[in-house]
Amino acid sequence: MDLGLDGNAALVTASSSGLGKASARALAAEGANVVLNGRDGDRLSEAVEDVRADAAADATVLGHAADITDPDAVEELVERPVEEFGRLDHLVTSAGGPPAKPFLETSDEEWYEAFDLLVMSVVRTVRAAAPHLAADGGGTVVTIASVSVKEAVDDLVLSNAVRAGVIGLEKTLSKELAPEIRANAVLPGTHETPRVETLIEKGVESGKYDSYEAGLDEWGGDIPAGRIGEPMDLGRVVAFLSSPQSSYVSGTALPIDGGESSSNL
Repeated sequence: MDLGLDGNAALVTASSSGLGKASARALAAEGANVVLNGRDGDRLSEAVEDVRADAAADATVLGHAADITDPDAVEELVERPVEEFGRLDHLVTSAGGPPAKPFLETSDEEWYEAFDLLVMSVVRTVRAAAPHLAADGGGTVVTIASVSVKEAVDDLVLSNAVRAGVIGLEKTLSKELAPEIRANAVLPGTHETPRVETLIEKGVESGKYDSYEAGLDEWGGDIPAGRIGEPMDLGRVVAFLSSPQSSYVSGTALPIDGGESSSNL
């Protein structure tokens, strides 16, 4: 299926690795011009090269290093695709996960940091991008959150609580910015991201798993799909939600988890 993204311009925040990078890869493979973002310049450069390798022949892939918790840096980041491509059609917001801790061990400072990282980064990025996204027939926002907003995960109180605010924001945006801008969220379950790879590798080192493949099998054992997700499983959905093929989809929060969660809604 041709998603109709040729020549479009996209910005993907926190995309130097993991699910953000996969989203950038999927968009570029469909012919969109993409700006990737990350704080670490070296890792970002490597990600840009990886995404370029799979991009459509006419797609341009660039990187812009910025801290998405810095308001001034966010303004500059949003302007980058406009300066380079003359437009901004699609915004994908992503962010690293807050620390894993139970409620009674989580400080006020960690709560504020999580809110700044997960919610305010989206607020500031969408606010700066909205005028550009609304131009030339309209655009899209896709927010990468977590399935934890539907089903709380043990010892992840910050993600469970704060990411829910992102979904409330996304639903509000789908109404206030319509019809020019569609806003959706994806809720990833367990995917083979660098964080999960590290956890499995540590399990191999400790003797918990006989091999990396055995660790993968155990992580995916209780998932109806029979495996954990590959980052591109989510990336391709992000590209679809950014495309005209999903033109009547807005205000949704879509789990991408292989059936892992047990929530009815």
